[in-house]
Amino acid sequence: MSRSGLPCALAPALLLSLLASPALSADGPLVPHYADETATSGISSTYRGDWEFMVGGGAGSFDCNADGFPDLVLAGGEDKAKFYLNRSEPGGTLKFEEKPSGLELDKVIGAYPLDIDGDGLQDVVLLRSGENVVMRGLGECRFERANEAFGFDGGDAWSTAFSATWEKSATWPTVAIGNYIDRFEDFEPWGSCTDNWLQRPASATERRFAPPLPLTPSFCPLSMLFTDWDRSGTPSLRVSNDREYYKGGQEQMWHLPPGGPPALYTQAEGWKYLRIWGMGIASHDLDFDGYPEYFLTSMADNKLQTLSEIPKDGKPKPAYSDVAFARGATAHRPYTGGEIRPSTAWHTDFEDVNNDGRADLFIAKGNVAKMPDFAERDPNNLLIQGADGKFIEMGDKAGIASMATGRGGALADFNLDGLVDLLVVNQGSPVEIWRNVTEGAGHFLQLALHQEGANRDAIGAWIEVKTGAVIQRREVTIGGGHASGKTGWHHFGLGGVAQTEIRVLWPQGEVGEWQTVSTDGFYVVRPGVAPKAWKPGEGL
Repeated sequence: MSRSGLPCALAPALLLSLLASPALSADGPLVPHYADETATSGISSTYRGDWEFMVGGGAGSFDCNADGFPDLVLAGGEDKAKFYLNRSEPGGTLKFEEKPSGLELDKVIGAYPLDIDGDGLQDVVLLRSGENVVMRGLGECRFERANEAFGFDGGDAWSTAFSATWEKSATWPTVAIGNYIDRFEDFEPWGSCTDNWLQRPASATERRFAPPLPLTPSFCPLSMLFTDWDRSGTPSLRVSNDREYYKGGQEQMWHLPPGGPPALYTQAEGWKYLRIWGMGIASHDLDFDGYPEYFLTSMADNKLQTLSEIPKDGKPKPAYSDVAFARGATAHRPYTGGEIRPSTAWHTDFEDVNNDGRADLFIAKGNVAKMPDFAERDPNNLLIQGADGKFIEMGDKAGIASMATGRGGALADFNLDGLVDLLVVNQGSPVEIWRNVTEGAGHFLQLALHQEGANRDAIGAWIEVKTGAVIQRREVTIGGGHASGKTGWHHFGLGGVAQTEIRVLWPQGEVGEWQTVSTDGFYVVRPGVAPKAWKPGEGL
């Protein structure tokens, strides 16, 4: 391995394969550019509230009317959540229309889309201070409560994290709910951490949830992610925790053996004791070795984790090394605005925003609640990855260095022009949205996975895309970030590559064949058939 954490042989190979791209020059990566279209977007939403809404502020991005454009549900905290139908034209300015949908509940903290019942319509899990609610999609962006129909126990806690997966051969998902505190404890204002919940299918044949199983111990999580970290085919549950270090709190990862009870990974197995003020999780295979890296947001102590060792037998231990400093991804204090106090980081996501074939990193920033030891003016980060695997801060140059108090967010191609746009939910001030207007960006590819029966969106699949001398790999997950989830198109930047090959490793073990596709387009991929080209205006 190089000191940057990137295999030494890969950096030159990737550089040579992408150097012809307009998105890369000998001077470094192309600077992305964003236009602030908040005022003209039609979005007018503010996440607000006192102590129980200091965390959260999620955005759910998903297509609920099968037109291919990502729609939005935005948490409101003390105000009601709002739904926005995407009215953008392909390649045009970002336009949304607020519409009644059924999602307009109060006390919403986070939102995660997920087709739970496999009917081809997106459902939405709303995390709340109080009862969580599953909203079943009815088509044409209408939703109804489904807790009783789905056997979903919404509880009555303060829920701040969510993730979902389909276990082997299951026809119903397994979901994890992260509960921050019991709202009715006497200890004010924060209470003490209450149990997280795991809800599995009631049986192999019943299409409903079993009663929740407590995940004990629990330490006030702000992010969860089901992820196949070791490529075994069985995902584990990562949990990033915020509190109760005086009771042994630390970062956690749970085994989830098929048909067996969950169990924590231990130090004897290689799991390292780690304490941060855990707030968000993002995952991506940054070094093209087939295993995901993880970025963990915190207060002044963000981590970029990579497996410490990958044995020749392909059975790694869950031991991770922090390469944030070596890769330029610490993001521990403001880079503009004059502040020297440490940063507070929340939602995070990897996406290739300049289409050069390397994933970049976004981080939403904002003080919890006027904490004097942390920066008050704390701009969002946009860390652009160079050919050497190191990240360069370009948030100010890109135009997204907002000083609002960021929380959740969404990175998605809202106008289907092949460039990833950005939305941020702020605490106590309006949502902001930026259109990606980068000139000279590289080629792109966007893929939507569809399969019949349960797990229509192929959660748990791995997508592979050949890019010059390397293969980009993306795990399809639901969860992570901070209180914000998305489904829909999976975006790949391709640099100067004009044609490529793709394949999908489907969740139940089927390995798709390599298929040739042209770049700068959208494809719907189904098991066993050739990818189908799609254009805006066609139904999905």
